[in-house]
Amino acid sequence: MEEQSLQSRDLVEKTPPAAGPPSLSSLGAVFILMKSSLGAGLLNFPWAFQQAGGLLPAFLVELVSLVFLLVGLLILGYAAALSGQPTYQGVVRGLCGPSLGRLCEACFIANLLMISVAFLRVIGDQLEKLYDFLLPSTLTPQPWYTDQRFTLTLLSILVILPLSAPREISFQKYTSILGTLAACYLTLVIVVQYYVWPKGLVREPSFSQSPSSWTSVFSVFPTICFGFQCHEAAISIYCSMRNQHLSHWALVSTLSLLACCLIYSLTGAYGVLTFGAHVSADILMSYPGDDVAIIVARVLFAVSIITVYPIVLFLGRLVLQDFWRRSCRAPADTPGVGVRMLLTVSWVVTTLTLALLLPDLSKVIGLIGGISSFFIFIFPGLCLICAMDVEPLGPKVKCCLELWGVVSVLLGTFIFGQSTVAAFLELF
Repeated sequence: MEEQSLQSRDLVEKTPPAAGPPSLSSLGAVFILMKSSLGAGLLNFPWAFQQAGGLLPAFLVELVSLVFLLVGLLILGYAAALSGQPTYQGVVRGLCGPSLGRLCEACFIANLLMISVAFLRVIGDQLEKLYDFLLPSTLTPQPWYTDQRFTLTLLSILVILPLSAPREISFQKYTSILGTLAACYLTLVIVVQYYVWPKGLVREPSFSQSPSSWTSVFSVFPTICFGFQCHEAAISIYCSMRNQHLSHWALVSTLSLLACCLIYSLTGAYGVLTFGAHVSADILMSYPGDDVAIIVARVLFAVSIITVYPIVLFLGRLVLQDFWRRSCRAPADTPGVGVRMLLTVSWVVTTLTLALLLPDLSKVIGLIGGISSFFIFIFPGLCLICAMDVEPLGPKVKCCLELWGVVSVLLGTFIFGQSTVAAFLELF
């Protein structure tokens, strides 16, 4: 009976999954989706543009990626409506089976934990540079309150933990607006600095005009995946929207990705034009440390990362809550506030501890981007292939959609393999 009801649904207008009363507006969904993308990857885009061999190859790679990124979001919304599940891992489990569902959960937790740790490290680095600017360089040793072990712990308790406590993701629309504006300020500073050229900024006009090899072009895919990884949050956002028609979801997804693409492209292009082949992997490290505009950009970018951390924690907590329900055979409307707060505190403590113990996470960005390819390419492709088994479509349409799913899975597998091998070679 359930399979027959699934088959009777129309491809364009699906019945929205019932996961509580949806309250998220379209504008709020756009901002949350944008903020999920505009994370620490923004700092790496100028370096990625240089690695790609210049502006033209970088733009082409970004545009090709954008097509798959957008289609992946549309597939996830379609799969959520088809399966009736409100979470990413639930959709994969419902359409592709329990084995792939468990694989999705494992990848989800590993990826989100690494992202959370990377976010905390970025925040700590920006605070460290701020203290270097505010305090005299002759002051040695540095005061105890400048130690990252104190500043990050205090920030996690007073700011990050309260922002991460709410039950629904729709609450993040308020902080997402602030975080998006803060990320836009960074892009604006990079563009303005190119034209103003303040004192102390060394001009490096030379940069690559063509890729050195085809592998250098593909090496930037992990950075793009790390930068545009809003797919983990896509299903939760979609199921929280008041208007859950797929045509409307397509509009929200397109507007969000186009806005993110503009911000990333301006940051990458002007970063390369300013510093050329000498651009740093962290674009802010290429600028003088005493520039007031750059200091403000550091503070606001830390604010931007602080606003995206709760979204990542929310998604990881959903996976842990699902696991808790299955383990305890609890009803769907549990766990309550106590379990939710316990999971939230545990997540913050774990990621904070890892962030303080691991001194440098720059070399694992490729690994994070590689795992992100599962959620951008592989799982959406598999969901599309499995969805064709329950959809009453014509043979030509079904063949085309299955072919797209296969291409998406193969591309994601290639990106994961290439980036993972490269990341491990850099680590060891």
